[in-house]
Amino acid sequence: MQEIFDLEGNELDDEIEVKLDSIEKEIDQEETKTYLSGKYDKRNALIQIFSGAGGQDAQDWVAMLLRMYQRYLEAKGFKTAIIEQSFGESGGPDGRIGIKEASMEVKGRYAFGILKNEKGVHRLVRQSPFSSKQVRHTSFALVDIIPEIEDKSDKMELKSDEIKVDVYKASGPGGQHVNKRETAVRVTHLPTGLTASCQSGRLQGENKEKAIKILMAKVNRLQEEKKREKIDKMKGENISVEWGNQIRSYVLHPYKMVKDNRSKVETSQVEDVLEGDLDSFINAGIKLN
Repeated sequence: MQEIFDLEGNELDDEIEVKLDSIEKEIDQEETKTYLSGKYDKRNALIQIFSGAGGQDAQDWVAMLLRMYQRYLEAKGFKTAIIEQSFGESGGPDGRIGIKEASMEVKGRYAFGILKNEKGVHRLVRQSPFSSKQVRHTSFALVDIIPEIEDKSDKMELKSDEIKVDVYKASGPGGQHVNKRETAVRVTHLPTGLTASCQSGRLQGENKEKAIKILMAKVNRLQEEKKREKIDKMKGENISVEWGNQIRSYVLHPYKMVKDNRSKVETSQVEDVLEGDLDSFINAGIKLN
């Protein structure tokens, strides 16, 4: 405190403003934690992003969203790892390659609680970089957030005759194989049709174990939602990834605006948001519960 008293005039005002800003941020962080009291809020999470209506533009939009969340989470100290992704066709500026769907593991305290309200359809409006005429194009992507299954009380038994296991070659952009062996694994829960995939590990057994863990989390969530009679809303596969269902819109043309349809938070700093500046949207979403 003595350092503050030694300052004069504008220096003192600036120092006080900086300290007040720091205190306000700490208070806001503690306040936010009071909203994270759900059953799974403290858990690790899985982000899944699927391209919707919009073709090649929509696949590019998935890649943009994946990058946006990676930047936000890593800046917050979370550890991320892409465990599965399916690439689209190459083309457009700089040979850009979109992503049909991607799954990213997020490790860190309160990962699920912080991210859970990002679940839903995200809409992008821009001049298409894949059109020679650069016409305005609207793209859609579906984001799903799943909590990690941790302890035995969460787990249910998945019978072997109810699971189908498929193995395939993990591939990168343009169809180039990450390796020549069939190490990637996709597991399907036959009674529900739910699926989970993993291709991040070098060994088939490692990928199968992780894929089954993800599948268990999906089946667990589905069972809980059945009890609350909301199964149709929670099955991401049944959400129409198109106009009118978006939770948030990102507009780059003819004006710049990101607006959340639930919290009503909006900003014209679209580039900052796409670079991972999601604090205002994430914090407002947490307080909606």
